[in-house]
Amino acid sequence: MTFYYTFPRRRLAEMRHMMDRMMEEAMQETAPHEREMTLAVDVLADDDGYTIRALVPGLRSEDLHVEVLNNTVSIRGEFRATESEDAKYLVSELPAGRFSRVLTLPTALDPSKTEASLSNGVLTLRVPKAEAHRPRTIEVKVA
Repeated sequence: MTFYYTFPRRRLAEMRHMMDRMMEEAMQETAPHEREMTLAVDVLADDDGYTIRALVPGLRSEDLHVEVLNNTVSIRGEFRATESEDAKYLVSELPAGRFSRVLTLPTALDPSKTEASLSNGVLTLRVPKAEAHRPRTIEVKVA
């Protein structure tokens, strides 16, 4: 004989989650050019600082805003939608809309030495650690 346990609250929570997801998708489909986007990034660390790479295909440097403060790096921008007056979208999957990404890194950063470059749709930031947080080699002298 097999027993099955049902958890009514769990089923209600699953249904609520499914309804929330359906409503979010429905709202996104009504205004594809106004969607809030997530920026895909890679963050690499070494002794001197961090290298951050972000995918921003089709954007120009003037479409991007980068800010470094304490131990955070903020990247903001906007993919501009191409509107057509004589046609309507059947599928809209190309990036369109504003994006913002704030990365909190484990150490304080040196904003004055931060470098940014844009090549082939990839934004690359080189963000050095603040001097106080860089490893130092101390020579041990014989007394």
